[in-house]
Amino acid sequence: MNFSYEQLRRCTVAVDLGADRTRVYLRHAGVVVDEPSVVAVNTRSGALIAVGTPAQRMYGRTPPQIRVVRPVADGTVHDVQMAQRMLRAMVGEKVRRAWRRRPLLRAAVCVPHDADPLARRAAVATLTGLGCRRVEVVDTLFAAAVGCGLPVERPEATMIVLCGADTTQVAVLSLGAIVAAAQVGVGGETLYGAVGRHLRNRYELSIPSDAVRDLHAEVTAGGTGGLPGDPDGPIVHGRDAATGLARTVRIDAHEVHAATHGPLMAVLDTIRGVLHRCPPDLVADLADRGVMLAGGYADLPGLADRLHGATSMAVHVADDPAAAAVGGVTAMIEGRVRPLLPLDALP
Repeated sequence: MNFSYEQLRRCTVAVDLGADRTRVYLRHAGVVVDEPSVVAVNTRSGALIAVGTPAQRMYGRTPPQIRVVRPVADGTVHDVQMAQRMLRAMVGEKVRRAWRRRPLLRAAVCVPHDADPLARRAAVATLTGLGCRRVEVVDTLFAAAVGCGLPVERPEATMIVLCGADTTQVAVLSLGAIVAAAQVGVGGETLYGAVGRHLRNRYELSIPSDAVRDLHAEVTAGGTGGLPGDPDGPIVHGRDAATGLARTVRIDAHEVHAATHGPLMAVLDTIRGVLHRCPPDLVADLADRGVMLAGGYADLPGLADRLHGATSMAVHVADDPAAAAVGGVTAMIEGRVRPLLPLDALP
């Protein structure tokens, strides 16, 4: 996926349409939007009820006439019209007025590395429908690597693992380009879903997604009952799948680790596949430099330790992993990242 640094420096807006959160950067104003990519809509009238955090709180608690939807999945826009309505509501009237005062407004949007032309067109159409006259498409992996502060423009290997809600993307970069990359349909929500399915299958217990996150954090953090095999495991409150009544069970923390083993192995296989496609010299660089974790789910408790144990490479978590992609596009818009000049262009 090619893009021009010169065209990016002419952009005013940077947008990261993620499956978990949407972030919008405006020149001279910073990040003006950082909200969950969720919309609550009335199915009878078609009116928007809420967007962002208020809509996320409604998930699983709405009456039949209100539907909570996510217009973005796997890092790509699946519902262009709903994504446009979500962005309009998120940016607010003040920002929209600033956009209208610029008849030649340019924007940059992040799309996954392996996005097909239809997915790229959907991302562009989402922004052009909001008044942008030109939209530059930037590879999410490259943008996240820049946002993490990796020296992507140097002749050295850098590796980034972008952990999203639905997918995990892996790439090795050098000399301002992606040498090898791959994507697997395993994300943070996949791990939580695996734990939830285990509880339903073994204990016939259904628990909310928020409770699964808290349980996973408690187990992997090594707190009370946080060690595998501990007889005094964590207590889980939920609904009995057979009777529908509230029920409490105590589980072994080792079960949580076992439930997430399969999805994590898929991520590890993807990392190994990317390394196999890289030249030996670049792999040698990675042995010293290590792997950078970014994305909204990069700070999952225990994820870095498990990746380090499986790859024997140092694993670092970005300072602000969730905002790495929009931060990278912002750096390119502001001219803080420049490509390596050819020899004939040097003074």
